[in-house]
Amino acid sequence: MTDADRLPELSSAIALAEAHAPFLRRLVARRRDVVDRLAAEGLAATLAAARAEGDAERDDGLALRRERQAVALAVALADLAGASFETVTAALSAFADHALDRAIRAAIAERGGEGSAGFVALALGKQGSRELNYSSDVDPILLFDPRTLWCRPREEPGEAAQRIARRIVELLQQQTAEGYVLRVDLRLRPAAEATPLAVPIDLAITHYESSALPWERAAFIRARAAAGDIALGQAMLDHLRPFVWRRSLDYGAIGELRDLSRRIRDHHGKIQAPAPGYDVKRGRGGIREIEFFAQIHQLIHGGREPALRTPATLDALAALTSAGRIDASEAVALGQTYRLLRTIEHRLQMAEDRQTHLLPEDPAELDNVARLAGLADGAALVALLTPPTEAVGRLYDALESDDASPLPDSRPALEEMLAARGFPDPAQGAARIETWRTGQLRTTRSAPARAALEAVLPTLLAAFAEAADPQAALMRFDDLVGRLPSALNLFRLLEARPSLLSLLVRVLALAPALAADLARRASLLDGLIDASALEAQPDTPALAAILARGEDREDYQGLLDRVRAQVGERRFALGVQAIAGSADPLAIGAGYARVAEAALGVLAAATVAEFERAHGRIAGGELVILALGRFGGGTLTHASDLDLVYLFTGDFLAESDGPRPLGATHYFNRLASRVSAAMSVPTPAGPLYEVDTRLRPSGTQGLLAVSLDSFARYQAESAWTWEHMALERARPVFGSEGARAALAAIIDQVLRRPRDPANLAADVVKMRADIAIHKPPAGPFDVKLIEGGLIDAEFAVHLLQLRERQAITPDLAAAAAALETAALLASGFADALALLTRMLIVLRLVAPGGAAPSEASRALVAEACGLAAWGDFVPAYEEARALIAGEWRRVAGLG
Repeated sequence: MTDADRLPELSSAIALAEAHAPFLRRLVARRRDVVDRLAAEGLAATLAAARAEGDAERDDGLALRRERQAVALAVALADLAGASFETVTAALSAFADHALDRAIRAAIAERGGEGSAGFVALALGKQGSRELNYSSDVDPILLFDPRTLWCRPREEPGEAAQRIARRIVELLQQQTAEGYVLRVDLRLRPAAEATPLAVPIDLAITHYESSALPWERAAFIRARAAAGDIALGQAMLDHLRPFVWRRSLDYGAIGELRDLSRRIRDHHGKIQAPAPGYDVKRGRGGIREIEFFAQIHQLIHGGREPALRTPATLDALAALTSAGRIDASEAVALGQTYRLLRTIEHRLQMAEDRQTHLLPEDPAELDNVARLAGLADGAALVALLTPPTEAVGRLYDALESDDASPLPDSRPALEEMLAARGFPDPAQGAARIETWRTGQLRTTRSAPARAALEAVLPTLLAAFAEAADPQAALMRFDDLVGRLPSALNLFRLLEARPSLLSLLVRVLALAPALAADLARRASLLDGLIDASALEAQPDTPALAAILARGEDREDYQGLLDRVRAQVGERRFALGVQAIAGSADPLAIGAGYARVAEAALGVLAAATVAEFERAHGRIAGGELVILALGRFGGGTLTHASDLDLVYLFTGDFLAESDGPRPLGATHYFNRLASRVSAAMSVPTPAGPLYEVDTRLRPSGTQGLLAVSLDSFARYQAESAWTWEHMALERARPVFGSEGARAALAAIIDQVLRRPRDPANLAADVVKMRADIAIHKPPAGPFDVKLIEGGLIDAEFAVHLLQLRERQAITPDLAAAAAALETAALLASGFADALALLTRMLIVLRLVAPGGAAPSEASRALVAEACGLAAWGDFVPAYEEARALIAGEWRRVAGLG
C-alpha cells in the first residue's frame, strides 16, 4: 500500500459513520470485508477488488448492486478519513461509467446481441466532468445509430433502442434486497418532452444545431462519451464542438444562463443564506453558482481559447486564472468554497443515502450532519458556511450589468435629451434612434432585437455623449447596425461589456477606417472582450504558431477563412490600440508587420503543400519570397499593401515529380500566383492583404517568379537605380534558412558595389521629381508625399546608403539613426522621421486619404506623437518637415 493509499484516520472515520450515518452503519455491519480490505490495502485496492468480484458474477444486476455497496462504503469511509475531494469524486464517477457501460452491454446481450456498437451514453453534469457526488443521480443522454445498432430479425432499430434503454434504467435503478445501482434521470436528452428515451443520433445533432436552448450549450461543456459505443459518442461531440464553442460570441446565451440561475435561486433557494433549510447546491452562493460562474466565462472565451474547455469546475477555474480571464484571488476563493460545499453535500447524503442538498431544518438532524463533518453542532456548520457563500454570491451577482435608466419614447423629448447631452444635430440623432426602435431596419425588426436595443440604448447614448464627436459616433453606429445580418448579439454584447462599449464609441467617433471594418464585420468586436487585445502582438514565430493551429480536419479553404478572420481581428485590435492610446504607433506599426509576416508564412506553407499534392516537388528547388517597401522595413500601417517579389532556387530546367509534372519556371510561377491569391482573394471571412508584385525584375512585363540566379544577373546588369533603392528595404520573409541567406547575400552584394555619386544623385533627383508630378500631396497632412515628408526622408536615406555603402539595413529608422551617428545626416533627422512615421500610422486610421484630421481627433494625433496638445504638435510637425526637406536637398545636391 502506497502512502497515497494510507488512511490513518480510518478508525475515527468508522466511528463517525457508525455514530452519525445510519446508512453507513448498516453497510459497515453488512460488508465487513470491505472495511477490512480498506484498512489493510487502501482505497484503490478495495475498489479494484470490488470490480473484480463483480466481473466474476454473471448476474449483472446483482454484480452491480454488490459493487455499489462496496464503492459507497469504501469511498465514504475514505472521505471521512481525509481522502482528497478529487479522489472521492473520481472514484464515484468511475463506478458510474462502469455501471452504465455494463448495463448497456447487458441489455443488448439479453436480447441476443453482443457488445455495444451503435448505442452510447453521453454523460452530462457531474458525471461528465468526473465530479459525481456521493448520492447523485446520473443524467445520461442515450443515443443510438440505426445503421449500426444490433437488432433482432424484422425489428426496427428505433423499437430495439427503446427496449434497450428501458432495460438499462431497470438494471440500474430498480430497488432490490441488495439495494440499487444508480438513479437515472433522462430528462436532459434533446427535446425530452417529445423524444423517446433513446434518441437517434442524427435527430440529436439536428436538434442541437437548429433549436437547442442556451442551457444545453452550457451542459455540453461537461459532456463526455462515458459508456457503450465510445467512438460513436466522441464523433458526435466532435461534430457538435462548434455548437458549444462559438468563435462569434453570443451574449444572449450568457444572459439566458444568468436568467436560469436566477430562476433556480427563486425556486430552490427560498433560504438565501446558510441556515436550516439552506440549499448548498442551488442557494445563493452555492455549488451551482460557482459552476455557472466558471461556465459563463468558458462560454465567453472558450470558442477562441481551447485551453479553457476543461469540464471539471476546479480545473476550469484554474484554466481561467492561467489565461487571465478571472482574478486569481477570486478563483482561489471560489475553489475553496466549492470544495467546502461539496464536502458538506457528501455529509448530507451519507447519512441516509439520500439525494439531498438541503441543510436539515430539524435542529437534531442539523447537529448530526455537522458532527459527521467534524464540527461541534449545527450552529458551527452554519457559521462555517456563511462567509464563503456570501462572498460567492457577491461575485456571481457582479456578473449582472446594472439596469440603465430608460430613454424617453417621444421624438421631441428624445431630441431635447440629445441636445442637452451635446449632440450637434439632435434631430438627426433622434430620427436614427427612432428608426432602430421602430424596427424600420431589418436588423432591429425582431422583438428580441428591439428588447436588447432598449436594454443597451441608455448606456450607449451616454457613451456617445462622452465621445469627442458624438454625432459621428452615432451615425457610424447606425451604419454598423444597418449592415449587420442581425444586431441582436451586438446589443447583448455591448450590454454585457460596458468597457467594450466605451472602446467602440471611441473607435466610431475617431477612426472611420476602423468603423468601416466593423461595418463589414461586426464580429471583430469579439476580439476586444478582454484587456489582452490592447497588449503587444507576439513575435513572428509565436504568431505563426497561433495562426497555424487549426481545427480538426480543417481543409485548405477552411485555413484561408480562419487565417483571414484571425488576422482581421489582430489588425483591428492594433488599430484600436492606436485609438485607445495604449501603445506607441511605432510599436503598432511593427505589430502590423509581424502579423502580415506570420500570415504570409502560414498561408504560403499551406499553399506549397497543397500545390505539391498535385504537382510534386522540384528536386533542389523551393519558393523564396522577398518583402520590400514598408513590409520589408518591418513597419506597416492599417492600410498597407504587401510589396512582394517571388523567387526560386535550383535548376530552372528541372521538372517536378508529381502526378501532373511541370517545368521549374512554370511550376514556381503558378505556385507564386497561388500564394498571391491565398493572401489577397476575398473569401466569406473577408479580405486579407493587397499584394503588389510590380517591384519584381522587369516589373509587370517580367515573370512573376524568377530564379535566384536570374535575379542576381538582373540586379547586376539591368536594374534601374530605383530598383536598387527598393532593395535597401528588402528582407527575405519565406523560404528555408539557406535560401534566405543566399538571397540576402545577393542583395548585400548589389547594395555594396561602388557607384558614380553624380549619376546616382541625378537618378534619384529625377525619380523624386517624377513622383511630385504624378503623385502630388493630397493636402497639408499627406505626410507621405508632402515636401519634407516621408518620401523625401526615404530618398535621402537610400541615396546615402547607396552612395556611402553604409547603414545597409531594411529598417529605415535604424538606417537613419546610423547615418546620423556617422554625421552623414543632421542631428535630429531620426527623430523627425519617427514623428512622421507615427503620424502616418495614426492618420491612416483617423484621416484616411490624406485629409486633415478632424477637430475631434487632433488631440489623439498629438498624443500619439508624444506631444501634449495640437498646439504643440503643429510646430513640431513643421519643424520635422523643414529638417527633412533641408537634408534631402543637401544630400541630393540641390542647394
